[in-house]
Amino acid sequence: MDVSDREWLGGEDAALWARLRAGLTPAAAERLEREWRFVARPGQRTPTGEWRIWLMLAGRGFGKTRAGAEWVRAIAEADPAARIALVGATLGEARSVMVEGESGLLNIAPWWARPDYAPALRRLRWPNGATAMLFGAAEPESLRGPQFSHGWADEIAKWAGGEAAWHNLMMGLRLGKAPRVLATTTPRPVPLVRGLVARDGDDVVVTRGRTADNEANLAPGFVAAMAASYGGTRLGRQELDGELIEEVEGALWTRDLIERCRVRHVPGVLARVVVAVDPPASAGGDACGIVVAGIGGDGRGYVIADASVAGMRPEGWARAVAAAAMVHGADRVVAEANNGGQMVESVLRAAEEKMPVRLVHASRGKAARAEPVAALYEAGRVAHRGAFPELEDQMCGLLAGGGYVGPGRSPDRADALVWAMSELMLGKVGEARVRGM
Repeated sequence: MDVSDREWLGGEDAALWARLRAGLTPAAAERLEREWRFVARPGQRTPTGEWRIWLMLAGRGFGKTRAGAEWVRAIAEADPAARIALVGATLGEARSVMVEGESGLLNIAPWWARPDYAPALRRLRWPNGATAMLFGAAEPESLRGPQFSHGWADEIAKWAGGEAAWHNLMMGLRLGKAPRVLATTTPRPVPLVRGLVARDGDDVVVTRGRTADNEANLAPGFVAAMAASYGGTRLGRQELDGELIEEVEGALWTRDLIERCRVRHVPGVLARVVVAVDPPASAGGDACGIVVAGIGGDGRGYVIADASVAGMRPEGWARAVAAAAMVHGADRVVAEANNGGQMVESVLRAAEEKMPVRLVHASRGKAARAEPVAALYEAGRVAHRGAFPELEDQMCGLLAGGGYVGPGRSPDRADALVWAMSELMLGKVGEARVRGM
């Protein structure tokens, strides 16, 4: 659990924490509250080991700015010779967020070690002589020439100067015995961030965090409200969960396309509901894709549930299919039977004797079957009621012309979706040979 020592002690024994505070002088209590090792959560603490770049990828409100300011403060207070670059997306953001902000360097500094701030000179100077200079990545040439021992680069995923500003910063890290830089950002799949993530374990160490990790320090109800509005969506996964969500070149579906097809509710009553199944190739092997979809009164197809299960034997996933059909009032189950048609038939019958099942046999590859369904999305004829992160990750990994580069060995969930929409929207189940049960 990602909590600070202070949060843990307060949660475990609030009375003990109160007695400890009561036994401290006001000055000692203030000093303890300013002690970052006591206040910080594990995800905010400086990594151990030999590294040159620390990349903190985390959701909004995680506490990235506080972590960056405390890292700079610790360096400046420990090393009078420290020369630190503070680089924001713009010079204005470097001032308003990194220095003057609620979690910026001026506000987190204790009175006994507060730096002197000269805005006109873009400079902070600590009582021991350590200094920090402010820069904006929008003006990358301003980083050409100065040299530093450390750097804090904030929100690098939105730097207009991008890689030019980053390279100039890195070339200026030539002072001291072990120059280092901390990059704090909400993730976006820009080349700079992707390149750093790819170097994780070499000279880069990557730490991650979610908005919810810092719930104790956010406005009451904020995390719940954000989860209700954005949970599972691309925006929520990126901005709240801190996920780096990549777009795959040549994919049949893009994240933007799926977001355009997302709705909160299905208008009216569904005219038909089907449960589509992509059974695992072996007992207890891959996941079993189980997707529930329906046709609305507006003629639009709606994905209403991803009931896929993993690691189950045939009787287990068959029960999951039967449960999905019952819960959503499905009038048909469509099941791919290429891998053991008789087995698929028998396990589904064993789970629910009266379940209406249609077995389908695919003669083309998964990507080829998916192309006409992807075209339905492009035409705005399919919508997702809510968010289905694992299903959508697989959809965005299917490539036009064949191939799959998404998570897992097989796009089982996406394949089930294709069978469902083929049954509902294309008038037949693709090119399948159909037989009733």
